[in-house]
Amino acid sequence: MMVDLDVRRVGAQGDGVAEGPNGPVFVPYALAGEKVRGVLEGERLTGLEVLEPSPERVAPECPHFGRCGGCLLQHWQLAPYLDWKRTLVVDALAREGLEVEVAPLVDAHGEGRRRVIFHARQYGVHTVVGFAERKSHAMVALEACPVLAPGLDLALPAARAVAEALAPLKKPLDLQVIATDTGLDMDVRGSGPLPPALLMDLAVLAERYGLARLTRHGELVLQRTAPVLVMGVARVELPPAAFLQATRSGEEVLSRMVLAATAGAKSVADLFAGVGTFALRLAASARVFAAESHAPAMAALKKAAHAPGLKPVSGEARDLFRRPLQGAELSAFDAVVIDPPRQGAEAQARELALAKVGRLAYVSCNAATFARDARILAGGGWRLDQVTPVDQFRYSPHVELVATFSR
Repeated sequence: MMVDLDVRRVGAQGDGVAEGPNGPVFVPYALAGEKVRGVLEGERLTGLEVLEPSPERVAPECPHFGRCGGCLLQHWQLAPYLDWKRTLVVDALAREGLEVEVAPLVDAHGEGRRRVIFHARQYGVHTVVGFAERKSHAMVALEACPVLAPGLDLALPAARAVAEALAPLKKPLDLQVIATDTGLDMDVRGSGPLPPALLMDLAVLAERYGLARLTRHGELVLQRTAPVLVMGVARVELPPAAFLQATRSGEEVLSRMVLAATAGAKSVADLFAGVGTFALRLAASARVFAAESHAPAMAALKKAAHAPGLKPVSGEARDLFRRPLQGAELSAFDAVVIDPPRQGAEAQARELALAKVGRLAYVSCNAATFARDARILAGGGWRLDQVTPVDQFRYSPHVELVATFSR
């Protein structure tokens, strides 16, 4: 059914939201205040035609926008887009009944994203490397990506060359590439075991594109030099397919906030510590205990912690979902830092609610699960002092935040 609708707002997933004949209708790539026309299919409008555009609408910078599922909001002016991201955090807190100052959003896109996962698929004799279309398995063959940092300039041609070399295997591939201080670090998944002839081909490509390292499902294929990132005064040799903050600017912004929230603490627990983004900086002035479920990340952190000038850093590879630090364990620290994945840290939050520790810095990439955990903490006597939204996922509905708690 063809309908004309008035878009009222931009929803939490980045779609415009209009009121249809049977309730809310989600309109991809529409903005508040626009009059649109399209085909109503359940709760979604397809075949979008913008009859009256918003004054906030701008031309997208990427020719793939509208097909590629990577970016949803390139058509929106930057200032209202950033305001909307702050509103996502405000609304999530309100749904949990939490009243707190939400600071202005910090734009931490910086030079762009320093890690990316390309997908490679075979269509007959053609190898297509890029991203999936939105809500589809169909592929968009990328020519370039404007949200990537300059350090990833060679990532797409390198991924394309590796995918073409592996084309005889006829398998769908995922290629994660990280821009490190010593070159590109690539991990290939989906290929299965590689025959010796292909390994030789990949070694040639690694030289051609200056790859620091190439791994397959985390297993070393070849390494020209160790992939390293500097964190504070430490040099971290990354494990394959390492998790990092999306942008270098984002890492720096989040780290400054965490250090400010824990200033003066002599002992700090860093939970979901990864490769040491916060722990290695905290150790400049405090003894640190780090917990992280991924054993290779913990090993990299511990090795990097031997840098001159750092206070002692101890650590444990520990699944904090199944075995959170107990309240009594946490009470031994002056401050706690927690940076869980998108599902939040409900079990750990319940133990933090019991802990006799004075300060907590909570870094989150999901406002909804953060708000749930914050309500648990508030029920245990923690005061939520401030929340600062941070945007390092430009043109997407994902928003980071740093929250400070005290007793």
